[in-house]
Amino acid sequence: MFVHIASQIIRKMFVSSTISSKFPLIVFIETMNRIETTLPYLFFLCLFLLSISDQALAVVCARSCGQVQEIHYPFRLQTDPPECGSPNYKLICKNNRTLIQVGSAEGHYYLIKGISYENKTIEVVDPALIHGNCTLPSIPRPFRDCYSRAVYPDSKYASFMNCKLPIQQKNYWHVPCLSHNGTFVYVFSDGSDFSHSVPNLKPSCGFLAMTPFNTDKVFINSSADIFRHLQEGFLLHWDDGKISNLAFLHYCLKKSIRHFLNETRSNKDVASMVYFLLKNEKHFFSCVHEYYSRLKYFYFALALLVIVWLLQLIVAFFISGRLIFTPLSILFFIAQKFWSERISIDSIEKFLQNQGKTISPKRYAYTDIIALTGHFRKKLGQGGFGSVFKGKSISGQEVAIKMLGSSKFNGEEFINEVSTLGRIYHINVVQLLGYCSEGSKRALVYDYMPNGSLDKYIFSENGSPCQVFSWEKLTEIALGVARGIDYLHRGCDMQILHFDIKPHNILLDKSFIPKISDFGLAKLYPRDRSLVSVSAARGTIGYIAPELVSRSFGVISYKSDVYSFGMLLLEMTGGRRNAEPRVENASRVYYPSWIYEKLKEYKGVELSNTYKINAVERKLCIVGLWCIQMKSSDRPPMSRVVEMLEGDVDCMPFPPPPFFSTSENNWASEPLRVTTFTSLGMSEISEEADYPLLSE
Repeated sequence: MFVHIASQIIRKMFVSSTISSKFPLIVFIETMNRIETTLPYLFFLCLFLLSISDQALAVVCARSCGQVQEIHYPFRLQTDPPECGSPNYKLICKNNRTLIQVGSAEGHYYLIKGISYENKTIEVVDPALIHGNCTLPSIPRPFRDCYSRAVYPDSKYASFMNCKLPIQQKNYWHVPCLSHNGTFVYVFSDGSDFSHSVPNLKPSCGFLAMTPFNTDKVFINSSADIFRHLQEGFLLHWDDGKISNLAFLHYCLKKSIRHFLNETRSNKDVASMVYFLLKNEKHFFSCVHEYYSRLKYFYFALALLVIVWLLQLIVAFFISGRLIFTPLSILFFIAQKFWSERISIDSIEKFLQNQGKTISPKRYAYTDIIALTGHFRKKLGQGGFGSVFKGKSISGQEVAIKMLGSSKFNGEEFINEVSTLGRIYHINVVQLLGYCSEGSKRALVYDYMPNGSLDKYIFSENGSPCQVFSWEKLTEIALGVARGIDYLHRGCDMQILHFDIKPHNILLDKSFIPKISDFGLAKLYPRDRSLVSVSAARGTIGYIAPELVSRSFGVISYKSDVYSFGMLLLEMTGGRRNAEPRVENASRVYYPSWIYEKLKEYKGVELSNTYKINAVERKLCIVGLWCIQMKSSDRPPMSRVVEMLEGDVDCMPFPPPPFFSTSENNWASEPLRVTTFTSLGMSEISEEADYPLLSE
């Protein structure tokens, strides 16, 4: 049957080799498939062969000696051939008694009482103690290096010691039959594996011999009990060599655990247990090192344990990360967000409590805001700080409601808007009708501006000039904006600096009267304070004053709004943006330089595509150039700007050239410096409109 199975397997693997020369790839794939399908058969075949060989070897080499019957693999008698068993399991049959040699010394033998192949144990006894005689063990130190790596004891020990003085202590039993000439022989055993250790020897005692005995629960009342246990013998463990390394590792681990429990029996505090636990690792490695004759097993055990410890550490970190760090991170994020919102809410509520009496706008509840907007039905625009919706009050007045987010900067904008617009009223400043602050919900209610912002009347969608108003109307709008800014600087109890004057923030009512809006970046200062301080540059690229970026251009003051207004005037005049980041020709980025050169030539050229230059247009350009002087000290105050706009252009002095303009008409290369200046990445500077329109 076996031959038939083998032939079938071989035939299945190596059939049909005729197509190999034509289709080698196909043959290779088919061969791999065959090998894969036949691997299970080969596996069972190997097991079958091994079992047959083991059984045959066991039958041929089976012997008996005295009371030990059926001595077979892995054991063999000394007279058997080498193939009958392993050299580590060689037994001796002498005088019809089966003996096993302990260590390399001649004459050190134990008598075998029986072998358990199922439990892999050998029951042995010291020949000198087999009859219960009062004598010392025949092998003085039968432990550790006395045993083969394949056969080792796992028993308790009894130690014999010779003392000069009598000992009255637990676990020490006097042996009268061995005591003579003024000496006292004691046998010591506390039921542990370490009865032979040095700490158990008294100063007046010397070590005589020791021997293991087979009992887990020791009940000893006298030395006679010790000899009775020794007469019964003890067990030696063995294995067949297939798991000998793991068996010894298990033995050393078990031994170290017993050592740890023995040392911590009287020390229950945490510090002692940690100390003995670390110390116990040393005992484990020393055990492995001593029992193995080759160091590679010791290093193998060490490397294996290190790998296990590392894996346990990784698993512990992973589990702790999943169970501890991840929830803590989420809780920290939620707490931080809640805390920042709470700080913003608390600062707003504190502000409203302190300034509530001086603020005239009405405070709305959030339910009122929902009713005013009709559940936020009509959205007018979207900006960096929130969305704007159209609504209608109970009296029928149309309003624009800006809903702010819950970020820190939106809280600052809310306070800025309420603190500035809440205490002033001017025809050229947008009116704040009310506000809402409930938790993280914040809203500002403005008067609705049906004509939108100024930028859509002076710029077309593609960036080309869009001349809708006459020069007189443009002058009227410019004068209204100038009066509104002058009122902010001089007409209130506190000086209000807007810091974000631009066409997008100039709204037009139904009569096209300009209204300054969006006070999110505004700051309030005492009127007698000429210098102000800000933590970071604020404004929009193309309108931001140079001193807000670098103090080398001057100090920050109300002149910063003058610079922004000058840029606004030049854009109103030419119908184009002063800083267009998407312009391909960099020479035309800085528009004021071009205006200055053309005004200086004074040849009647067109500043716009529609109209010839006239006195009104020339006046707006000159006022704008005065306002955008690079040094803040060279700019006129807004009160002077209002006078210039109301006055005659022929009475105006011609302004100095802008910082980037030259008298040699090489303005085409200079704007590159402006592009670098206006492209600085400063906080609170936006390239496009920062706020949504308060109109359609």
